[in-house]
Amino acid sequence: MTIREFQERTDDWIKDYGVRYFDEKTNMLVLMEEVGELSRLMARVYGEQSFKKPGDALNARDKIGEELADIIFVIGCLSNQMNIDLESQLERNFEKKTIRDRDRHKNNPDLM
Repeated sequence: MTIREFQERTDDWIKDYGVRYFDEKTNMLVLMEEVGELSRLMARVYGEQSFKKPGDALNARDKIGEELADIIFVIGCLSNQMNIDLESQLERNFEKKTIRDRDRHKNNPDLM
């Protein structure tokens, strides 16, 4: 699905099941909550923290995918309610990064 289709599908879901969008501040806080959930998993899967229960590690990578999807969904909600076309914004962002970072990372000895 394209990003535009994702935004439309998000809007349809909100209208069909979510009743209405939460206000922008609430959605921003929900986004931070979801990022926190991802952070907790990342600290345990890739960092030095351990899981509280040994069985929790079994599906951790699937749960990371779920948390990433939750984050993207909330970003879709925020962009829709603020009338932001994410697809065109991402295109502009890639252009900006390409101009700014054309040689920057290639010339970084820490990345060699």
